[in-house]
Amino acid sequence: QGEPAMQLLVQVILTLWVSWAHGQGRTCDFPEIKHGNIYEENRYKPTFPVATGKYFYYSCDHSFVSPFQSLWTQINCTEGGWSPAPRCIRQCFFPWVENGRSTSSGRTHQEGDTVQIICDKGYSLANDQEVITCAERGWSTPPTCSRNKSKEKCGPPPSIDNGDITTFPSPFYAPGSSVEYQCQAYYQLEGNRRITCHDGQWSEPPKCLDACVISEEIMKEHNIQLKWSDAKKIYSGTNDYVEFVCRPPYRRVSPASAFRAQCREGKMEFPTCV
Repeated sequence: QGEPAMQLLVQVILTLWVSWAHGQGRTCDFPEIKHGNIYEENRYKPTFPVATGKYFYYSCDHSFVSPFQSLWTQINCTEGGWSPAPRCIRQCFFPWVENGRSTSSGRTHQEGDTVQIICDKGYSLANDQEVITCAERGWSTPPTCSRNKSKEKCGPPPSIDNGDITTFPSPFYAPGSSVEYQCQAYYQLEGNRRITCHDGQWSEPPKCLDACVISEEIMKEHNIQLKWSDAKKIYSGTNDYVEFVCRPPYRRVSPASAFRAQCREGKMEFPTCV
């Protein structure tokens, strides 16, 4: 009876040794972690592959987190590979929604989570969606409620004094259409030259500001003349400056600063000499 028992014992020991030797031969390759890296990666990478029993710590990039929500997560080399399998999950912060509302405002979601957004009347998400998803690259659709595009047409563009549009007017204009204005000679355009049709209404048109007319009669009345020109009549645009001097033999009574006059929407304060 002793011999069979001895054979059985030897067989068990041999089986255990083979199992141990087999386990000793298993290794784990370097863990390629998308959006993450192991601790001191450059230092340890040349040592791979490593034997079972070895363990390392890994962390995830900004806006990503491990399934265990920890800054550093331990992974172990086992016969079945790395355990737990290293993974970095996207995190998406959900802001307060302008022109809309959601129960997720101010919360952080993980990859795969969906959020419902209810936009105010007249506003919608891109592509008229109501639900957005936290994906690997962030939110599937920006969590922004934008004004709906108008389908109302506009009538003829508004008329302005001393100016007109550069194209022949039409009775109706499609949403998003635009026209440009130009001023008559010697008038200066103020505001946006181009206006656009939106919600059945035109944006604010520009103005054509009056020029200042400086004639020989006005200058004789004040006993002045142009400092840099012999012209008998000139037009000065709004905000432009014009310099004057006294006509011989007159002398100025206005302060020196008044001889550099500015045109303001068709009006100018002239200096005087006596």
